[in-house]
Amino acid sequence: MRIKPFAVEEWMNEHETSARYNIAETCVDSVSVDELFALCGEDRDAFLSAFCARRLTYGDIEGAPAFREGIAGLYRTIRPEEVVTTHGAAGANHHVFYSLVEPGDRVISVMPTYQQLTSIPDSFGAEVVALPLKPADGFLPDLEALRRLAVPGTKLICINNPNNPTGALMDGETLYRIVEIARAAGAWLLCDEVYRHLTGENEWSESAADLYEKGISVSSMSKVFSLAGLRLGWIAAHDEELRRSLTSHRDYNHISCGMFDEALAGVALTHADRLLARSRTIVRENRALLDAWVEAEPHARYVRPRAGTTALVYYDFDLPSYELCRRMLAESGAFVTPGDCFEIPRCFRVGYACDRETLRDGLIAVSAFFRTLEEEGTLCKPIDF
Repeated sequence: MRIKPFAVEEWMNEHETSARYNIAETCVDSVSVDELFALCGEDRDAFLSAFCARRLTYGDIEGAPAFREGIAGLYRTIRPEEVVTTHGAAGANHHVFYSLVEPGDRVISVMPTYQQLTSIPDSFGAEVVALPLKPADGFLPDLEALRRLAVPGTKLICINNPNNPTGALMDGETLYRIVEIARAAGAWLLCDEVYRHLTGENEWSESAADLYEKGISVSSMSKVFSLAGLRLGWIAAHDEELRRSLTSHRDYNHISCGMFDEALAGVALTHADRLLARSRTIVRENRALLDAWVEAEPHARYVRPRAGTTALVYYDFDLPSYELCRRMLAESGAFVTPGDCFEIPRCFRVGYACDRETLRDGLIAVSAFFRTLEEEGTLCKPIDF
């Protein structure tokens, strides 16, 4: 099977460890095990003592009960038995495509998005049709365009909410209308929701799995809960036949998740409100810092992100994004992700949920590099959304 190189992940793998200011990372500032127990108010020593007495078997094949119950608590209507646990959201997305998509199937996906949502179904021989998200529309989908693309027989519609890389957020009404379009076409609706709940306000964030009988929600412990090292994700869906298919395919490539990982995730999700409060504080304060920087930086412009941890920052220098980002890392230590990783030129993705000092110093380094380009006389072109 041939598949396109995963542009974002290859970029991160190649350069991440050499960055002085990593403002490309998309997880909310990660926590240690000690910090997790302090945040949750649980007894760390009692937990470790009890766990260390356990035999390291495969554990709960379908997922530790506390973990699945915690996941179900993140939805309005999902029950623990309607959750399929996976190795991260990356594993969840792959698992959905592996279980659903066959050669010749019509799959619609928003663009830009996380590349899994397009490259994996394409590698399986599906007909992948892009629904472009445009800056002029706030990177929100054109629903009439989606309606035209979603012809009867469409197998799957893929969305990403909040969106990576733009930070756009579809509200409940928009999601309801997408559900209506999917239902009319008889299509499944896959929503990558790894940044769900990270909004500017404390309002409830709707999920595709709650809104649609053929809705599929994918998420993880990585982004919102600051626990990427656990490598845990999940698929939430009401459809029993789909879950049987997922479980059958899961036996071939998964078997179970790690016992220790699920035990820690169970602790975290028992106190999900505390971790969410921490994460929301970080992203809201840091987004204000990013707003102020964009406002003050004459060579930068963006569509303000409404949710999540990422934003696309456009620049006016006449340089390809890979060249600009490589030079910027080498000369200033600031590490961001080229827009061309998402097939969008003359911009880069900033992850603004790191610790505040790293974000502040990283943005200062970006501006210093821009001053270098000015001194070199690098040509500028208007930023045209």
